[in-house]
Amino acid sequence: MTGLSYDEWQVIYLSCKIALFSLIITIIPAILVGYWLARCQFFGKSLVETLVFLPLVLPPVIPGYLLLLGFGNQGIFGRYLSALGIELAFDWKGAVLASSVMGFPLMVQSVRLAIELVDRRLEIAAMTLGSSRIKVFFGITLPLAKTGILIGAMLAFCRSLGEFGATITFVGNIAGQTRTLPLAIYSLLQQPNSDDKILRLMMISIAVAFVAMWIAQWYNRTQKHRLINDGL
Repeated sequence: MTGLSYDEWQVIYLSCKIALFSLIITIIPAILVGYWLARCQFFGKSLVETLVFLPLVLPPVIPGYLLLLGFGNQGIFGRYLSALGIELAFDWKGAVLASSVMGFPLMVQSVRLAIELVDRRLEIAAMTLGSSRIKVFFGITLPLAKTGILIGAMLAFCRSLGEFGATITFVGNIAGQTRTLPLAIYSLLQQPNSDDKILRLMMISIAVAFVAMWIAQWYNRTQKHRLINDGL
């Protein structure tokens, strides 16, 4: 780590910054959408599910291009944001948006599965005793689903760290602004005698992702042991 250059530290800082902001802006909507899909039945649910999870199977450049059409400086919404002084295209804030779009379905899926595993009889019993749906949500559903929510958050964070296609399509590959770890590695692949730098950035990417996933799995295992010990 001591051999990292200023540019490499900048790439690492920017990558973590974008991934963290992406997680912050997606976690609440992902929990709400995951709960909605897990607990509600409505006409057109299959269509909603398809739209939510579509970014997982699309080539990433397609969501990136759609973001460019919608939020570029001359896009459908971007022109109005630009008039307000908010620039997303070719800016780190746009990279946050691109990462959020690609990481959102992963977190929704984890939250949805976690909430589906919560025994609905506990929620129904609490409501029959006078608790409101909101109290049941915060007092029973969320605490029992917290392991799945954490794992979903870790997956979304790691997905943001590794986001490439949508990011480079929407915000480009600008040093100090949008050049995250995968974009920096891609840039170095185009340069001769860059093997050492590529290897360092690869090892950093793997290490960060490994630690995040290890924490999620350790927490999951710890919670399972606690429930077993409590007799649940």
